[in-house]
Amino acid sequence: MTPTPDNLLNLRKEAQRGLGGKSIQHRADRASIARLYERLLLEDCLPFWFPACLDNTFGGFFSCLDQQGNPYESDKSLWAQGRMSWLLLRLHQVWKRDSRWFDWAESGLSFMSDHGFDQDGRMFFLLNKEGQALRKRRYAYSEAFAAIAYARYAQLTGQVDMAKKAEKLLRHFIHWNFDPDSQMEPKETSTRPLIALGPYMIALVTAQELRAALGMSDTLNPIIDRMIEKILTCFVRPEEACVLEIATPEGHISPHIEGRTLNPGHAIEAAWFIMQEGAVRRQSEWIQTGAQMLQWMWDRAWDQDHGGLLYFTSLDGSPVQEYWHDMKFWWPHSETLIASTYAHLLTQDPKYADIHQKTHDWAFGHFQDVDHGEWFGYLRRDGTVSNPAKGNLWKSAFHHPRSLMLCCEILRGDMNQCSSLA
Repeated sequence: MTPTPDNLLNLRKEAQRGLGGKSIQHRADRASIARLYERLLLEDCLPFWFPACLDNTFGGFFSCLDQQGNPYESDKSLWAQGRMSWLLLRLHQVWKRDSRWFDWAESGLSFMSDHGFDQDGRMFFLLNKEGQALRKRRYAYSEAFAAIAYARYAQLTGQVDMAKKAEKLLRHFIHWNFDPDSQMEPKETSTRPLIALGPYMIALVTAQELRAALGMSDTLNPIIDRMIEKILTCFVRPEEACVLEIATPEGHISPHIEGRTLNPGHAIEAAWFIMQEGAVRRQSEWIQTGAQMLQWMWDRAWDQDHGGLLYFTSLDGSPVQEYWHDMKFWWPHSETLIASTYAHLLTQDPKYADIHQKTHDWAFGHFQDVDHGEWFGYLRRDGTVSNPAKGNLWKSAFHHPRSLMLCCEILRGDMNQCSSLA
C-alpha cells in the first residue's frame, strides 16, 4: 500500500526523533525498530530513488539526484550500476515486495555489460548517458561491485555465464590488487611501500557475496581466510586500540601522515564483514575481534562536542591532512548501524546496543530529510547540511538502503542462532 503524504511525513519525523529510549537490547524493542527500518526502506528510501533514477532511453541508473530526487547530471557511475543492481536483486530475492525490482536490476546489468568494460578487461569508472567511456581509474572497485551483481543474477536465473563472469572479476580484482606481477599502474613509487585496508576488505566482502549467491565454499573460503588474516595481522593494532587505514607491507605503522590517518568508516565496515564471517563459520574469535574493532574506532571517531562520527581521525592526535576530516558523511553512520547490530546480537554485550542507539539517534536526527525523503550525504561538523544533493558519483542507492535492509533482517532473528557463539 502506498503511504499517504501525511503518513510519509509522520514516518520521517518519527525517524528524525530517534529511538526514544528504545534499544536493540530488548526483544520487543527490536521488533519495533525492525519495523521502522522496513518502513523507511520501502516507503521512504527506495521510492526516492526508483523510478526517478532510471534512464528509460539508454538504460542503467542516474546516481546524481538533487534534494527533490531529480537527476541533475546524466553521466553514470559504474559503481552505481553494480551496487544498485545488486541491491535490487537482493531485495527481489529475499523481500519479494515489488515485481519491478528485477526488471530495474536487469537494466543496470545490461548497461554495465554493454558499455562498462574496456578492451583490456578492466572496467571504466564513469560513462556518459549513452555509455561512452569518460574515465578509468587505477583501482578495480567497479569490478568488485559488478561481480556481486552478476553473482546474484546468476543465482536467480541460473545463467552459468554470469556466475563465471562474477568469479572472473573477483580473481581479476585479487590479481590486480595483490599480485606483484600485475600490470596495474602503481599509486606510489617503490621508495616507501605501503598497503591499504580498502582492497582487502572489498575482496573479503566480494568473496562472501559470491559464496552466498553461488556456493563454491572450497574456492572462496581460502580467499576469505587470506583477507581476514591480512586485515588482522597488518591493520588491526590492539596495542594502539585502532584499525589502521594504511600500513607497511609487514604490518608496521608508517610514521608519516598517511600512516597516522585513520578512516573509521572503513574500519567499522570491515569489522562487520569479519563478524559476519565469524557467525557463518562459527569462529568466535572473529566475532570478538570484529566487535572490538567497532568499539575502538567508534571511540576514536565519535565527536564529543557535536555528536556523529568524524570522517578522518589521527592515530596520535597530530593534524590530519584531509580538509574534510571533521565532516560527517552518511556512509560511516550506515555501516556503524550494521556493525553495532551484529555486535550486540552476536555478543549480547549492552555496550554495542548503546553504540547503535547513539548512532541511530544522531544519524537520523541530522541526515534524514523530512521534506523530501532519503538521507543527505554530507554534513558539516555541527550537523548542518553542507550539500543538499542526495546522490552523486559516489553516493547512490547502496549504503543507506543496505543498512536499513540488513539491520531489519538481523533484528528479526536471522542472527539469533549465532548468539551462543560469543
